[in-house]
Amino acid sequence: MSISKPLERLRTLYAGYPRQFWILVAGAFIDTVGRTILNPFLMLYVTKKFAVGMTEVGVLFGLMSVTNTLGNALGGAMADRLGRKGMMILGLTISGLSSLAMGLAGTFELVFAIVVFVGMFASIGFPAQQAMVADLLPEEKRSGGFGIFRVVTNMAWIVGPVIGGLLAARSYMPLFICDAVFSSITAAIVLLAIRETRPEPGAGEREQTLTQTFAGYRDVLRDGTYVLFIGACILMTIVYLQLYSTLGVYLRDTHGLAEQAYGYLMSMNATTVVLLQIPIAHRVGRHRPMMMMALGTFLYAIGFSMYGIFSSYTLFALAMFVITVGEMIVMPTGQALVAKIAPEAMRGRYMAVFGLSWLIPQATGPLLAGLIMDNTDPRRVWHAAGLVGLVAAAAFILLNRRVERSARQDSQAITSDKPQTQVTTAQ
Repeated sequence: MSISKPLERLRTLYAGYPRQFWILVAGAFIDTVGRTILNPFLMLYVTKKFAVGMTEVGVLFGLMSVTNTLGNALGGAMADRLGRKGMMILGLTISGLSSLAMGLAGTFELVFAIVVFVGMFASIGFPAQQAMVADLLPEEKRSGGFGIFRVVTNMAWIVGPVIGGLLAARSYMPLFICDAVFSSITAAIVLLAIRETRPEPGAGEREQTLTQTFAGYRDVLRDGTYVLFIGACILMTIVYLQLYSTLGVYLRDTHGLAEQAYGYLMSMNATTVVLLQIPIAHRVGRHRPMMMMALGTFLYAIGFSMYGIFSSYTLFALAMFVITVGEMIVMPTGQALVAKIAPEAMRGRYMAVFGLSWLIPQATGPLLAGLIMDNTDPRRVWHAAGLVGLVAAAAFILLNRRVERSARQDSQAITSDKPQTQVTTAQ
């Protein structure tokens, strides 16, 4: 009885979404296993192998994010113009090859050169993947779909960091090999099992030229509320990305924790998402999206501040739980909100601009944190993260007021137009 009910819920859940969606989710799981074996330990690898400080590493990751921005913009436009599938395969292939190249690099200068290439092309498939999720699901299922997507990819975070921590204790090169292999497997799945989902032009509509496709970014940037939303997300993500870029080095250098201890925290994060993401997503979906973004960001501010206040591993784990609850509120809410706002023919470009809320923090967050850690008390990184998180939460609250005010004005305009319309009809 106790087993049959969960199984029935799983069958109902599976039947509620198309088969292509589940294949895409399976591919994302495989790719994420490879990335989570490597990415949490990349800063540890660079600082250890090349004997550089966090400032140099911050510059390195900032350069990667600048070139990522260009690759993301290219990928978003190409996903709308040429299709989602090809962009995903290209991004996965380049990501795998670049991982091997970075692992084999013998000098810090060579790593810089590889990063320019990686940043330009490895992220080219991200807007296509996000647009494909929106293509495959109707609007009422997108929030749940993005929640499922996060649950399954976070299952990879349960095992990836633990494997990465065990391998890193002996050698870092197997981490790069694993990432390359898993990226290649995912590319094969996309090639062989996933169909193209790009919407075809409607009857009488002409296919946009390449120039017109790139010019469409102007329309995205004219959406004032959307641009302000991206700005608030940038502040929020600067805080959140410290989880992956700075926390591992801080725990090692300031508190003497081994790589495995950091890996366990990351796996706890992923386990919590797997267990709680779907019920939390259902509850969050009933409330105003901007207010949910504010709530999740406020939890970020609390959780990250705790790393600068406490020194107990138990309290570090509690801080991770608080951050994870915020993450489970923010991530599917933000993705579903963008998918709802974006016109069908421009989903790739809207997702690409949404990608700036990750790319700009990747360019600035590690560098700023590195300057603080190398020149002042490292705990100030987490004090600053708490303050920035509070500012971002306040920005989402103000955006909610803006959205509600705009909705009231639109409603009043429609109401005021009705009598005039009736008179005209009568005449």
